[in-house]
Formats: sequence, structure tokens, C-alpha cells
Amino acid sequence: MCNDAPHGEDLVNPAETGPMPAAADDWWRTAVIYQIYPRSFADSNGDGIGDLPGITSHLHELATLGVDAIWLSPFYPSPQRDAGYDVSDYRDVDPLFGTLADADALIARAHELGLRVIADIVPNHSSSEHAWFKEALVAPPGSPARDRYFFRDGKGPDGSEPPNNWTSIFVGPAWTREIRADGTPGQWYLHLFDTTQPDFNWESEEVRSEFDDILRFWLARGIDGFRVDVAHGLIKEEGLPDYTVDRTVDPDGRHTFATTPFMGRDGVHDVWRRWRRVVEEVGADRMLAAEAWVFPLERMAHWVRPDEMHQAFNFPFLETKWEVAAQREIIGESIRAFSAVGAPSTWVLSNHDVVRHASRLALMGENPYGYGLGPKSPGQPDAVLGLRRARAASLMMLALPGSSYVYQGEELGLPEHVHIPDSKRQDPAWFRSGGERYGRDGCRVPLPWKSTAPAYGFSDTGKSWLPQPAEWGTLARDVQAADSTSTLAMYQTALAERAERRLGSGTLRWVDMGDDVLAFDNGTVRVITNMGDEPLPLPGNVIAASESVGATIPKDVTVWVERTVPTA
Repeated sequence: MCNDAPHGEDLVNPAETGPMPAAADDWWRTAVIYQIYPRSFADSNGDGIGDLPGITSHLHELATLGVDAIWLSPFYPSPQRDAGYDVSDYRDVDPLFGTLADADALIARAHELGLRVIADIVPNHSSSEHAWFKEALVAPPGSPARDRYFFRDGKGPDGSEPPNNWTSIFVGPAWTREIRADGTPGQWYLHLFDTTQPDFNWESEEVRSEFDDILRFWLARGIDGFRVDVAHGLIKEEGLPDYTVDRTVDPDGRHTFATTPFMGRDGVHDVWRRWRRVVEEVGADRMLAAEAWVFPLERMAHWVRPDEMHQAFNFPFLETKWEVAAQREIIGESIRAFSAVGAPSTWVLSNHDVVRHASRLALMGENPYGYGLGPKSPGQPDAVLGLRRARAASLMMLALPGSSYVYQGEELGLPEHVHIPDSKRQDPAWFRSGGERYGRDGCRVPLPWKSTAPAYGFSDTGKSWLPQPAEWGTLARDVQAADSTSTLAMYQTALAERAERRLGSGTLRWVDMGDDVLAFDNGTVRVITNMGDEPLPLPGNVIAASESVGATIPKDVTVWVERTVPTA
């Protein structure tokens, strides 16, 4: 176990606090999972929006990269008010992305290449275009159709005030009043996100049974697991009481959500136990991954107890400052908390909802969660420093025991696109905040594949649903594939060594190399990240490095060096 001493050679051993089975069915315990944001990965038909055939055409590059699985953000039919997280039909593919046949072909090709496929699923809310919500709008108050959602009478003598004071995560009120066919106002409906994303009522058995069947539909098509959106949501406190949202930042700078009447309720665990039983009908090798913004980590671990989810995203790690003490604390805390319930820790630095870590790690000012980056944001990132730290952080992360997530483009060192014209922005947070929050567009810009091709190879026609920055030509995959010092080459080396040396199932032991150095051993690898101003002597043969090193390790550089493991 890791202790609280600032130095010393402490052992952080999952096996001491929880089982870590090595069976083939438990592939998810050590997997490196690559997140694909479909509309920004690759466009096969020239309309400027990525699609499933585009993904299929590039799966071999991901197999070559060395990842174990892919996670697909939503590709279901949707009005696309929130880039697919507003689902109108959970059993089909949006024509923007292709067809069910295209999904089947993608799954089959991934499996041929040895890649598992994880689908995103959005159970907290549907689109307002979903057949159920349309039915609810024409049904009377108190009807079974309305019971699938949260319809409530308003307050005040004429019902003109919302049922409570809840606010949307996308800014503004969390309630919208319906306008009936005759033009008169009616009840209010709850939407914790956009007005077009009404929340499901998970106290309804009909809702629970519907999602059981949705899971079975995709499992039958070969899906290997599900990433569950807003997995800490779904259950609301009885009576829907008023609440003043308290979003704060703890002393280490990590974002926290206080317990609320609409997030983190204990009732969600009954849902996840039910889902666990459904996925295990198919086989023990299917998995569930929770997007659960729940802190502290000891409480987040409740989502991954043996009969619930298999994994939960480690957002505290993502949000931890680039400091030795903070990094060391969160790594040790993560392994302890998840191991206590027999689950692996996950590690993640970027995704489709946060500022890319090639920019975030070099921000010179505060950047609250959800605000994004734009030209008027304070403390603009230092691009050179950001990439240097991103490479160092990624190499350190990939040596940790457990499962790691890689967001598309981070293997190219892509930064946040800060200078998207206001007229091109599409995130609902931008519009609902009146331009106060730039939102998530900057991390969702389509990928550069070829440096001299139209749209950098994303689309043959040059179309791109979000504009790409000019400097991305130098970061294109074809350029990096020809450069042994590129970020892409670093990821390929690290992933190959991680797999060969079984670092995902290893044991972490801290090594004391001073206050400014994060160092640990895992199996045959010693990992050293220099966060201080002075260079460090290089203590052994280099396996992988985030930058070229000579006799010393410079500042903001991570190296893996060979170590001899004593035999018993």
C-alpha cells in the first residue's frame, strides 16, 4: 500500500486490497482504449462530417498504433443539437454516419484486427425528437407517456414559474414549458442539458425495460461494451426539491460537483446492477464504463463494485495540476480507491468534453470546467510548453497499472483549436451562455491525416464541419509517421512496450528522486518525470522518452529506463 510519507519507496499494489484477475475475459482491466468522435475522425463521402465507413477505412492505423479497443461516441439518429448526445432512436445509425450495415462492417473489421468495440450510450435523456417525447407532448398530464419523462405543473397561480430552481449544465433554467396545440402553455419538462434533451424518469419500469432491450440489440450485433454517459445521473431526489448548484474547485484545482438532488443519487446503483446482469447474459467479456463525475474517488469507486460497472473514468487524474506532489497523491489515491472494490484504475488526459491536454497543461490562467478556450480566454496556452508537457504526461500515464484511454488526435499532439470563428461554433454551451463559454468545439476539430490533402485528408472535398487550423498540416499523421521523433512514434513505442512488459497488470512502487521528480517502478521499467528546473542524470538504458535525451533528463520530460527485477 502507498503511505502518506512524502518520500520513501512505497508500494502501491492492487493485489493487496482487491483481486486483479488475469483471465482473458477481463481484457478491460489493462486495455488501452482509443476514443473516436465519429464526426471528426474521417469523412468517406465528402460532406464534411466523419462517418462509420471513414472509421472503418482507418482501423488498421489504430491497430498499428497498438490500442486494444475503440470507443465510439454516439452515432445514433439525432437532430445533432448536441453532436449526437441527443438521441432520437437508440437502435439505428444516423444517415450522417451511415447505416446499420456500416456499423456491422465496422464491428466485423475491428474484430478482424483484434480490436474490441465500445459504444456510447446516453440513458439520462433523449432527444425531443424521440418518438416517446413526441407521444408525451400530445398525451394528457398524468398519463403513462408523460411518466417516462419529468412533466410537472408550474408554480404560481397560473403555473408560469418553473417547478423548482434547478439550472441546466449548459447554463440557464433546467425546465421548459410546453406550448400545447391550441397555443396555450401547459406543463413544464425537465432537461439538465439542452432544451432539446428531456430527462428520462428512471423510476419508470418502462424506461428500464426499454434500455435493457437497447443493450441487447447492440450486444447481438457484436458490441463489446458500453461507455455510459452521465452515469452518475438518472435518479432524481423524490419531490424534486429546490437546490442552489454548488460547483467549486478544491485546493488542488480539481473540479468538484457537490451532491445534488439530480446527480450522484444512490438509486443509480440498482440501474447499473441490472445493466451488469444484461451484459453478462452475452458473456463475461463484455464491459460497462461509467462517465461519473463523482468525488472523492472513494465514492466514485461505488460505481465499479463487482456487480456494477467494470470501469469509471478517472476525472480527478485528468484535472490534477502538473506538480509532483499532486500527481503522486492522485495516482496513489486512485489505485487504492479502485482496488478496494476489486476494480482497475483508469487513466485519461483528454476527451471530447475537455480542453486537450496539449493546451490545458500549459494554460497561464484559470479555465473552469465547461468554459473551453477561445481568443478572449485568460491565460492563453504556451503551445511549445503544452506539447512538451503533454508528451511527458502521456508517457507517464501509459506506464501506470490499469486501463488507459486515448482521445483521437492526442497521439499526434494536437492542441485545442482556440481561434474558431464565432460564426462557426456549434456547441450549445456557446449559444446558451451568450458567448461567455466557448464550450467543447476546440477539442472536436476534425483530424489531420495527410499534410497536403484537402482538409488534411479528413475529407476528399476539403469540407470540414469545424474549421481546422492551418498549423495542423505539420501535425498530420503522414508527416509524423515518417518521423521517428514524432508524438505518434512516441505513442507507438510506448504502447508496444506497455503490452510486451505487461505494465497494465503490474505493480507501482514509488521511487524517491527528490521533490521535483515523479518516479516509480513498474515491472522491468523505471519511469522518471522531471518537473523541476534542473536536469537529472540519466540512470539507465532508455526504453522510451518523451523528448530526445542525452546524459541527462531535462525539465518536463518523461523517460522509461530499463531496470533489473530481482528473481526470487
